[in-house]
Amino acid sequence: MAKGNHKRGRGKPQTHSLLEHYQPIDGVVDEMVDTSGNPRPAWKHFVEALEELGAEKLGQRFARADQYLRDAGVYYRVYDKAGANEREWPLAHVPVLIEESEWAAISAGLVQRAELFEETIADIYGPNRLVEKGILPAGLIAASPEYLRPVVGTKPAGGHFLHFCAFELGRGPDGQWWVLGERT
Repeated sequence: MAKGNHKRGRGKPQTHSLLEHYQPIDGVVDEMVDTSGNPRPAWKHFVEALEELGAEKLGQRFARADQYLRDAGVYYRVYDKAGANEREWPLAHVPVLIEESEWAAISAGLVQRAELFEETIADIYGPNRLVEKGILPAGLIAASPEYLRPVVGTKPAGGHFLHFCAFELGRGPDGQWWVLGERT
């Protein structure tokens, strides 16, 4: 959980021992606790379950998860001017819990985004209308080291080009969820 020199939000004292040193940052929406420092409804039972484990067991489990990722060689690749660099997978030990009604709207948008990616890659390896209409520059696609020219004109056995899609989300200052990045 968060550590640091943050200013505490106003309100009644917290009753959860795991949260006794957790201090939300003033003026920043905290997904886990409200402005009084109490767990939001989606988090209440989760925080209670974590408290039952205790700080020592939680620390051991977090360390074991980190070690497992290192032992399994889990990483991700970052592309920059220097080329491709492999970095450790940044594991968030505590997930972000989102209310069901809010998640329904988010997931609908993510499905739409994934479908757009699927249609775009299907077009690139198929009829190529996006390049023909000048929407995508042909040179950009041809210069990509990930572009597989021999795949042009083929249809995937399962019907989909996109086999993996993950989104990195964050809440913007306007309170709306933003897609900060994606991995495909």
